[in-house]
Amino acid sequence: MVTVGNYCEAEGPVGPAWTQDGLSPCFFFTLVPSTRMALGTLALVLALPCRRRERPAGADSLSWGAGPRISPYVLQLLLATLQAALPLAGLAGRVGTARGAPLPSYLLLASVLESLAGACGLWLLVVERSQARQRLAMGIWIKFRHSPGLLLLWTVAFAAENLALVSWNSPQWWWARADLGQQVQFSLWVLRYVVSGGLFVLGLWAPGLRPQSYTLQVHEEDQDVERSQVRSAAQQSTWRDFGRKLRLLSGYLWPRGSPALQLVVLICLGLMGLERALNVLVPIFYRNIVNLLTEKAPWNSLAWTVTSYVFLKFLQGGGTGSTALTIVVTEWRTKFRRAMNTQENATRARAVDSLLNFETVKYYNAESYEVERYREAIIKYQGLEWKSSASLVLLNQTQNLVIGLGLLAGSLLCAYFVSEQKLQVGDYVLFGTYIIQLYMPLNWFGTYYRMIQTNFIDMENMFDLLKEETEVKDLPGAGPLRFQKGRIEFENVHFSYADGRETLQDVSFTVMPGQTLALVGPSGAGKSTILRLLFRFYDISSGCIRIDGQDISQVTQASLRSHIGVVPQDTVLFNDTIADNIRYGRVTAGNDEVEAAAQAAGIHDAIMAFPEGYRTQVGERGLKLSGGEKQRVAIARTILKAPDIILLDEATSALDTSNERAIQASLAKVCANRTTIVVAHRLSTVVNADQILVIKDGCIVERGRHEALLSRGGVYADMWQLQQQGQEETSEDTKPQTMER
Repeated sequence: MVTVGNYCEAEGPVGPAWTQDGLSPCFFFTLVPSTRMALGTLALVLALPCRRRERPAGADSLSWGAGPRISPYVLQLLLATLQAALPLAGLAGRVGTARGAPLPSYLLLASVLESLAGACGLWLLVVERSQARQRLAMGIWIKFRHSPGLLLLWTVAFAAENLALVSWNSPQWWWARADLGQQVQFSLWVLRYVVSGGLFVLGLWAPGLRPQSYTLQVHEEDQDVERSQVRSAAQQSTWRDFGRKLRLLSGYLWPRGSPALQLVVLICLGLMGLERALNVLVPIFYRNIVNLLTEKAPWNSLAWTVTSYVFLKFLQGGGTGSTALTIVVTEWRTKFRRAMNTQENATRARAVDSLLNFETVKYYNAESYEVERYREAIIKYQGLEWKSSASLVLLNQTQNLVIGLGLLAGSLLCAYFVSEQKLQVGDYVLFGTYIIQLYMPLNWFGTYYRMIQTNFIDMENMFDLLKEETEVKDLPGAGPLRFQKGRIEFENVHFSYADGRETLQDVSFTVMPGQTLALVGPSGAGKSTILRLLFRFYDISSGCIRIDGQDISQVTQASLRSHIGVVPQDTVLFNDTIADNIRYGRVTAGNDEVEAAAQAAGIHDAIMAFPEGYRTQVGERGLKLSGGEKQRVAIARTILKAPDIILLDEATSALDTSNERAIQASLAKVCANRTTIVVAHRLSTVVNADQILVIKDGCIVERGRHEALLSRGGVYADMWQLQQQGQEETSEDTKPQTMER
């Protein structure tokens, strides 16, 4: 027969809470179940108003299938049921092992309260899933998570099982497993720990509230079934696919096939555990020192305890003061940090260069080569990073050693004076307090010095950039360009990109307002350079460039470039929409103006053929567009800008013949009454130019109109003849061949 004794029996009293190196079981199992029951009641009260909800018409047609998350939810239900049943099982186990001894009343109360709290959690779990299904049926899409009350209930239960570990050394608990009763209670605690921990983890995941595959009866008569996944990326939890993510990372957390790295991982984990143990031992040894001083223990025992305490304090780390040392070592390790930053920049540049030029990499089947080069760069960076980190560890441990030696000397001296009754025990405690207050400012001073030094090293590249001088800059007091008609003059212009070879030599010409000047000649002759100099990307070596009589070096660059529109040979687009890339010609333009410019450039129909029209993303550098489409976008930009002077650098080189003629007609309208300079390789595109300059080796070798240059029989005539022969040969090759009979 089981009898119930007084409230605590021999396992009490309720207070004080801490007895015999642990929490009082009577106190613990009174407070925790009461708290859990109070939280469970509160969660129930908060959930009651939401329990009854009208289901909409047709909600019965929603049935949940056995989706991929049904198993975790079943596990959650099982654990919640066990959590409600285990307290009663524990009470039964206690009764079975009591052997006629009276049971404390608190055990009966704790079992009932914990079972009720577990039942509240189970009921709330079922209700929340039911409400989530109703919301899905009503078309209400929310971020599905458990209620704060239920999460708090499970969190407190799991925290309580962990809190029991504080009483590991108490003989009143079951950790020693000295008899059958303690063995049963320990086994039940392990089971409760697994159950509460599982509920805590699953509660963060909330598998029971996840949208699953469902079956929607569209027409109940003919049983048409439509299956869909009612998931949204915005509603996905960070714990989603946690197992898959963990499996992917496991190969990096535990390197397979490398025993050396596996040993390093184990050592690191061991050191982490050792550091946790040291955090517990250091205060205990400090207490032992105070007790030994109070008991007037022998000097040998006292000195050994003080030395052990300081050694543990040294292993614990954290001493980063010692500034006569931080400055010296930090200055020494600067070279490692600088070398690491340099290699990091090189590694990033290698990666970006390979990714931006991925077409070239694939053209030549060089993926493995690029991967190997990147791997070598990473290995170099890791080596330099290791040196930087190792030097930082050396700095910290050297500082820690200096502080540890000072603490050891001071602690031994102070303890000796206490043992000689020259000081009191409180003086030793005072010394320990003061030494901490002394080291803290030094700690922060040394840390901040190291951080500032590191940041300055990291910013060196930025400082180098700030020291770069601008090659082309406005003169002090330069005014805006006063545009009148658009007369362009080059007078004895000399220019070179590098010393030793002139790109342009004594170039002189004049373009009258509204005229078109064509620059032709072999590649590398300097044609595009003339356009860059007019746009003032560079300053000339000597000579003068004027617009309407004004030296362009004497006016502001912004005012000069605002009057000039350029269609470059190599068009690079931003990774943005087509509309925004065209609008770059004039960022304040409206959509109608953008479309008008696209129509003038002959690209409007092609844009409208895209699924998203003008909102189509062009990709990095415009990779989603063809060469001709990119060039027409550049032409549309210039049309939208509506400049007074137009520079065309092979503006139609990427177009076929039919599109080229259409664009030429559009450009003719745009360039009408505007001063225009055209760079062209196909001479047929510039036959109507007012003046043609033939550039060779940086010099003007011929000038005049098309007919005059042909009649002269010089360089231009030879170029024309060669291009005409090439066109004739191409035409012959494209004619259909007839079979001889």
